[in-house]
Parts: sequence; C-alpha cells; structure tokens
Amino acid sequence: MNFLEERILKDGQVRDGNILKVDSFLNHQLDVGVLNQIGLTFYEKYKDAEITRILTIEASGIAIAVMTARYFNVPVVFAKKAKSRNLDGDLYTSTVHSFTYDRDYNITLAKKFLTSDDKVLIVDDFMAVGKAMRGLLDICEQAGCTVSGLGIAIEKGYQGGGDALRKAGYDLTSLAIVDSMDAATGSIKFRKSEIG
Repeated sequence: MNFLEERILKDGQVRDGNILKVDSFLNHQLDVGVLNQIGLTFYEKYKDAEITRILTIEASGIAIAVMTARYFNVPVVFAKKAKSRNLDGDLYTSTVHSFTYDRDYNITLAKKFLTSDDKVLIVDDFMAVGKAMRGLLDICEQAGCTVSGLGIAIEKGYQGGGDALRKAGYDLTSLAIVDSMDAATGSIKFRKSEIG
C-alpha cells in the first residue's frame, strides 16, 4: 500500500453516489506534505520526458500541479472553467462534463501559454470517467503540443476513464486506483497502482 492509499483509508470518507471525500487533505484543506509527495512521485516517473509545462484544470488540480511543477522547474498552466474579463486574446476551448457537479461547462486556456513546442504533463486530483482529462487532451490537440504523460492522484478505476485512456495509448500514472467503495460500510478497495 502506498502513501496516498494509506491516507485515503485513514481520512477519506465514502458517501452515497460514488463520492469519495478527501477534502481534509487533498481538495479543500490541503496537506502540503501529501501534495509534495504526489509532485515528487510524478517527477520521478516523468523526469526524463523533457516536460516544459504542467497542465491542469481549475480548481482542485492546481495545488497538485504547482507541487509537481516545482520539481520540473516549469510553469503551470490551467484551463479555466469560466471565461473571465481578464482572459483576453486567442483561446483554446473545450466542453467537459463534471461528474461531481453533474453539468457541462466550457474550459478555456489562452493560446499564448501552450504551443506546439511544449511537452506537457497533465495532472489532476481525481478521474472518474475521464471527461475533464478528455477536455484537456482536446486543448493539447488544438495547441499541437506533445502530451508526455497524465498524472492522477485518485482514479475511480471502476468507472473506466483511466482504462480507456491507457487503451488509447496514453502514459497514465494514477497514484491510488479505487476498485470499489461501499458507503454503507465505508470500505474502499484499491487496484494495484503504478507506484509502490
């Protein structure tokens, strides 16, 4: 069992509707030590991939992206879920469906921050069916950049998003892959992950 699986078992909460709450350390209150270990693990996996950008989607992925980028010494860029007044110039856009919020929304990223010269590591906190990741991959395709890897903290393996991306040929590293959860008992079962 790895560090993230242990922390999920210790502090995670299983709720009805296939919800895994990890807000005490990952996506509301942030445990910097855990985030640092996540970033270092992604760095160790992709350190030879000549990464030039870490890409994520707001908001929960940003902390993981920052802690990862500090090891690569490259910028973090993130797709915004709402177009704001300070977003100007040419934009990449894609539509994604949020499992958590059960709604579609457009994501945007300024073209000046992602080009065909970039080698990108995409990171995020969760993956269920992979819709957010597909939106980020769409933006990378529009930019013509190279996607060198995908890093996910927690993958809901039973929802198939990660398996579909692996089958499509992406180098996906998930630190904790949940095979099943039971809200009645609070039990969580993990699939063997890519890290020890």
